[in-house]
Amino acid sequence: MKINWGTGIVIAFALFMSFILYFVFEVQSNSKYDNDLVVEEYYKHDTHFQEEMARIQNAHDLQQRPSITYIDNQGVKVVFPAGFENDKIKGNILLYRPSNKKFDFNTAIALTNSSLVIPENKLVKGRWDVNMEWQYNGKKYLTKQVIYVN
Repeated sequence: MKINWGTGIVIAFALFMSFILYFVFEVQSNSKYDNDLVVEEYYKHDTHFQEEMARIQNAHDLQQRPSITYIDNQGVKVVFPAGFENDKIKGNILLYRPSNKKFDFNTAIALTNSSLVIPENKLVKGRWDVNMEWQYNGKKYLTKQVIYVN
């Protein structure tokens, strides 16, 4: 039996579509592949985008900004400039793990000598997105930074 060009192309397309569909069904049905959204209630989160941008701009406009760094054998250290009064700073820090939401956690800002240390034993190696929402003298700020834990 001889196969012409048209039949060969149809067979090739059918095999390719079968191959793609197999992988789509495999990823959707297998529990080892995580298909979660980045943020729960994504659309609700997105409606507050303009407010978030205003808080980021407030933080950017500061002459002296808080610093967020990772220090080996200590953890994540957040340091506020000396000009800020510790008792007037309120807020929380969200450490967000893009690869696995099970590791995400919040920490309230409680400063000691203008700094806060999140211990290394709470952190898994890899990338962390740090979102620090805070307010000082009634003005709201948002500081975002990416850190890598070794």
